Amino acid sequence: MDIKKLQTLVVDALEDVKGQEIALFDTTHLTSLFDRIAIVSGTSNRQTKALAASVRDKVKAAGGDVIGMEGEDTGEWVLVDLGDMIVHIMQAPIRAYYRLEEIWGDKPVKLGAAKRKSTTEGAEAAAPKKVSGHLAAGKKEKAAEPVIEKKAVPARKPGVTKAKPKAAPVDTDAVVKKPRKKAEPIDPAIPEGKKVKVGATKSLTASTKANREEKAKVASKLKAAAEAPAKTVIKRLKKAAAE
Repeated sequence: MDIKKLQTLVVDALEDVKGQEIALFDTTHLTSLFDRIAIVSGTSNRQTKALAASVRDKVKAAGGDVIGMEGEDTGEWVLVDLGDMIVHIMQAPIRAYYRLEEIWGDKPVKLGAAKRKSTTEGAEAAAPKKVSGHLAAGKKEKAAEPVIEKKAVPARKPGVTKAKPKAAPVDTDAVVKKPRKKAEPIDPAIPEGKKVKVGATKSLTASTKANREEKAKVASKLKAAAEAPAKTVIKRLKKAAAE
């Protein structure tokens, strides 16, 4: 069996039983006994045995050879010999103690790349051949869809804007102007903020005149009172001068 196909079968078998930390290494430059080594971890004795059985059954079903298996009794470290490939199925403490990656891990093989090569080879064989250009030319072409022509919009000249529509003329004769009312004179005797009846305006004007007259009388009396002391002082000075 081809080594690429064999390593793909082994990785698939380990993934089916949920093997942990699967690692694949190329050993052709280190030994001539085998070409690949696979290392995988199991969480218990039962899982390691199930992983070994999955590898054995899948390789046999594909027509490969299984030379031997070791360590199935304890389940701590099970080795499956496939001739060109050796599979080490170990529990995590055993794997950490022996560190097989440091011995055989110079050339790791990417699992995704290994699967891709095998799948692409099968896909190319199963894929239908492409139709040649001559045969494709003989086929009927699809009817072209009708093309709808769009009317071209005339471009505007730079600096030219659309003219706004003119407003309708207003008939000035039809508009009747209302005469404004003349403002009535405000009586200064009426204090701001107070409401006064119209009929009481005459009485208020009379009272204001009386108030003004009284104020004038009081002012004259005060003036006379202020001038009185001055007149008395003048009289005394005249008497003193005469004596």
